Amino acid sequence: MDVNKIERCAEQLAAVGHVARLSLLRAVVQAGTEGISTTDLQGRLGIPWTTLNHHLDRLVDAGLVTVRREGKFAFHTADYQALRAVTDFLWEDCCKRGKGAVKGCC
Repeated sequence: MDVNKIERCAEQLAAVGHVARLSLLRAVVQAGTEGISTTDLQGRLGIPWTTLNHHLDRLVDAGLVTVRREGKFAFHTADYQALRAVTDFLWEDCCKRGKGAVKGCC
């Protein structure tokens, strides 16, 4: 197995391994392709600004969320391709240990 792939997935999973970041990621995913502003995230989740920005930076650094700036506003969008890659990684050898499909398995 590719060590770099494992390390990247571990980094991404660690990024969502906090209640605030997982909540933020869910809100960003639910916002769809239009994204959601930092202001709307703060109002929705009630996380203090400095904490919110720290957690958003961690999700952006992990490559799970992208940010675009429009004037004074920042909009956050899920990187659906990265999220799919993480979930695919978790399931790619499910129940088969590299031996192909197993009947009755996930």
